[in-house]
Amino acid sequence: MKLDLNLSQFPTTSVGSFPKPDYLADARRKFYKKEISREELLELEEKATREFIKMQERVGLDVLVDGEAERGDMATFFAERLDGFEISEPVRSYGNRYYKKPRIVSEIEFREPMTLHFFKLAQNLTSKPVKGMLTGPYTMMDWSFNEHYSSREEVVHAFAKVLREEAIELQKAGCKIIQIDEPALSVRSDEIELAAEGLKMVVEGLEMYSITHICYGAFEHLAPKIHLLPVDQIDLEFAGRDFELLEQLRGHEFPQDVGLGVFDVHTHKITPQKEIEKNLEKALEFFRPEQIWVDPDCGLKTRTLEESEEGLKEMVEATKVFRTKFEK
Repeated sequence: MKLDLNLSQFPTTSVGSFPKPDYLADARRKFYKKEISREELLELEEKATREFIKMQERVGLDVLVDGEAERGDMATFFAERLDGFEISEPVRSYGNRYYKKPRIVSEIEFREPMTLHFFKLAQNLTSKPVKGMLTGPYTMMDWSFNEHYSSREEVVHAFAKVLREEAIELQKAGCKIIQIDEPALSVRSDEIELAAEGLKMVVEGLEMYSITHICYGAFEHLAPKIHLLPVDQIDLEFAGRDFELLEQLRGHEFPQDVGLGVFDVHTHKITPQKEIEKNLEKALEFFRPEQIWVDPDCGLKTRTLEESEEGLKEMVEATKVFRTKFEK
């Protein structure tokens, strides 16, 4: 649902996650070893959230995120807060990265709001809009072991049902923008209709501007059907591929707004302002000005806090210059 959010042209934002401060990473280890209480961990997660909001305000972003201080893996976080799950021993994600994969062992049911506390904390710290952040039903399905439902479709529907309840709670709390991450879709383009069905079940009829973030996959196969995704904006990583996605999307319908990833988050190199300005120029070859939002390629949790802030500063300054050029 498109809303008048009263934002500047080419709104700037971040995709979602920020790197955990050392004190929080240490506290999480202590919590799992039962050396500190849940209340002590929560206090430090809230401290990090306040720091994330202050940093985004310093940078000058138009739309903020809470930074996901309370989250580890993006699928396991939700599974641990829903009924119907057990959590596996660590399994390999890629390289030397592991995560505890959710196991669906019974009916998936909503227990209580999962993201509301940190959304409300963040929104109360700023006058700017803060995005609600969910992992989408398709990705939750694809990144879980299914030991209960008879089909992938049933699992998507079950996840969509509980995620819609979460979205409703966010809307009641004043959330105007909701981002539903679907990274699994980029490598399973043959199931885009199923992913679209899940997204529709979550967002249909809600009074929020809806975004889905998809990254790092075979977009040449996804592009022909990307128009099927029933959201207001599709957020994509462009910079890490030197904007080759523009050619893959060319000739295909793209009615949604685009979240334009203008700097690569998988390098310690800071993308300079001038390069980001050039990236924005490239985007105008394909997208209308009113379609474009500006952000990094993906979440920043793998960078340092200093790198995150510096990269976002370059992005915001480039966007300011670009707005002025465009107005002329």
